[in-house]
Amino acid sequence: MADVTGPGAGEGAGPLAGVRVVDMATVVAGPGAARLFGDFGADVIKVESPSGDSVRRLGWMPPDGDADSYFWKLAGRNKRAVVLNLKTPEGLEAMLGLIDGADLLVENLRPGKLEALGLAPDVLHQRNPRLVILRVTAFGQEGPYAQRPGFATLAEALSGYAVISGEADGQPLLPPVALTDELTGTLGAFGAMAALWEARRSGKGQVVDLSLVEALMHVMGPLPSAFAHLGYLQPRLGAGIPYSVPRGTYRCSDGEWVALSASSDTVANRVLDLIGAGGDERFATFTDRFENRDALEALVSGWIAERPSAEVIRAFEDADAAIAPVYTMADLFADEHFAQRGLFTTAEDIVMQAVSPRLSRTPGKVSFVGRPLGADTDEVLAELAGENPGGESPAAGDGKEPGDE
Repeated sequence: MADVTGPGAGEGAGPLAGVRVVDMATVVAGPGAARLFGDFGADVIKVESPSGDSVRRLGWMPPDGDADSYFWKLAGRNKRAVVLNLKTPEGLEAMLGLIDGADLLVENLRPGKLEALGLAPDVLHQRNPRLVILRVTAFGQEGPYAQRPGFATLAEALSGYAVISGEADGQPLLPPVALTDELTGTLGAFGAMAALWEARRSGKGQVVDLSLVEALMHVMGPLPSAFAHLGYLQPRLGAGIPYSVPRGTYRCSDGEWVALSASSDTVANRVLDLIGAGGDERFATFTDRFENRDALEALVSGWIAERPSAEVIRAFEDADAAIAPVYTMADLFADEHFAQRGLFTTAEDIVMQAVSPRLSRTPGKVSFVGRPLGADTDEVLAELAGENPGGESPAAGDGKEPGDE
């Protein structure tokens, strides 16, 4: 794992150097979009209320008594932390000052709440015509559901994702990680980048309206088309998918699990030869394998169940067929390939995911982890007042907290 701890960790400019982002969103999706900008060199200013983003208290906490969670260390990385009370004239004035000098504002208030604060997009665009405003909500800025409270769980239920997840005779399953939030953050960052690129040409900003439900629809592939034109409703298939057979997770004789996929005819034929089903007309084409799913899956699972995992993996690899062990996080950390690839990084003694994707000439980096609540308020407000133009990143500064002498 690369180690970015130590002097000079914040030096150097990424490909988004010169872009300023004001992140007033909370939890994961909106802040995830802003985090991606920070990973690639943008100056991201995280604006929180005096109580702080709830992610600071979400999930696992460091054992040393640190007040902020590991989730916050990740979600808040590469962001300067500022506390403003937007319910006061002074806080609102400071917020407007920050937005005046920003390229991007990220927010995830319920529709109408930004306007109620006096920060309506038309007001902000009068002050800063080039401003891009990324608005992340559960259901979008308008429509019958717009005013409903919503989290990713509701999006996963309403998008058709949950109903196809799980075993055939089991309950619909939700993802056990913040899948929708992270996907929405990634899509939000792309939408914001597209709007920023256009603003370079036109000189005009715009609103990027993104909902959790609409973001999750992008992983549903051809299912909307299949229903609209064929009336197809995908059933729950466990670890399988309808258009690639065999595909799933399979238990070996030693109790270990493997995952395999045969999503091309050439790979499928190699798997069929390996398990002794080569030439079986029931499995000759994608359509044949789809129509005879149960029979083929029984053959594959039976063959694997009779052999230990090492033998199964070796046989598939010798046949040039795609297979992998089902890893725990411990397995992932121990794997030499991912160690060489630098899948994880360490910043300020905190291990987390490294920046992705990788740029060959101007890569992103983790300069510092999520900062303590309000750690950079004084510095940023001084910049706003012209006392410290440009400032410097907290990773390169003296590390003092507001009020420290």
